[in-house]
Amino acid sequence: MLRWTIIFLIIAIVAAIFGFGGVAASAAYAAKIIFFIAIVIFLVSLIAGSFRRN
Repeated sequence: MLRWTIIFLIIAIVAAIFGFGGVAASAAYAAKIIFFIAIVIFLVSLIAGSFRRN
């Protein structure tokens, strides 16, 4: 999932350089949402893994 975050971030940077503000904002927002989803999934798997070991 972090790969998708990086891809959307690169799209946002390139769109901002070429002056496409709407596309840049949308891509940056998508990158932020995907990043937070990846963090939540990581934390859930970390917690689930600690319960499984006991």
